[in-house]
Amino acid sequence: MKFKKKEKNKLPNKKSLVTFLNSRSPISEQYRTIRTNIQFSSDLGIRSIVVTSSAPGEGKSTTVANLAIVFAQQGKKTLLIDADMRKPTVHYKFNVENQKGLTHVLTKRGSLEGCIQESAIENLSILTTGPIPPNPAELLGSQVMKDLLDKALEQYDMILIDTPPVLAVTDAQILANLCDGTILVIKSGETEVEAAIKAKELLLSANGKLLGTVLNHKNVNQSHYYYYYGSE
Repeated sequence: MKFKKKEKNKLPNKKSLVTFLNSRSPISEQYRTIRTNIQFSSDLGIRSIVVTSSAPGEGKSTTVANLAIVFAQQGKKTLLIDADMRKPTVHYKFNVENQKGLTHVLTKRGSLEGCIQESAIENLSILTTGPIPPNPAELLGSQVMKDLLDKALEQYDMILIDTPPVLAVTDAQILANLCDGTILVIKSGETEVEAAIKAKELLLSANGKLLGTVLNHKNVNQSHYYYYYGSE
């Protein structure tokens, strides 16, 4: 079944979406480097990715949003899912509505194709959280979530998922087990080493494939690069 096309939404909120605002900037180039590393990280191909962090405020939502943009800019049909049903931000970044979304699909109050929104960026579609539910972990771990991902993969080349921090709740672990890979975002100078190690252990214990880490907020005086992508 084909997803019907919808009217384009307003332009995204440019704040934090550097790959949209200035695609030729050094930071945008680093996002493209991350994209390239993801594409070469597996002979079988990586098509569904969870992006998370150990704690709040480390830049995971900004990272996943910009990664979704660079994949779309490459011509890949991309779906960005906001699965942070405790503190959603994707609808703010892309200036789209959040009246219905992932919650509606998982509770069978709406269809996937009926809840997906077309962004103003070519090839990039958005599935917001919708209303915040009382039981996010149970919904994300359901068979309906597995079916949602399978159905989306029939229509999209890449699926990127924003999830809550690993150390706060189990949501990221649940989704890491369902997706092809996971990226852990670390904030330079703030993320504690012990927290990063614990987050890695939790993801691996959930049988998640950790593709690597993104180190952000690196002081430009210390390095020519704002973002670094490395193996685990």
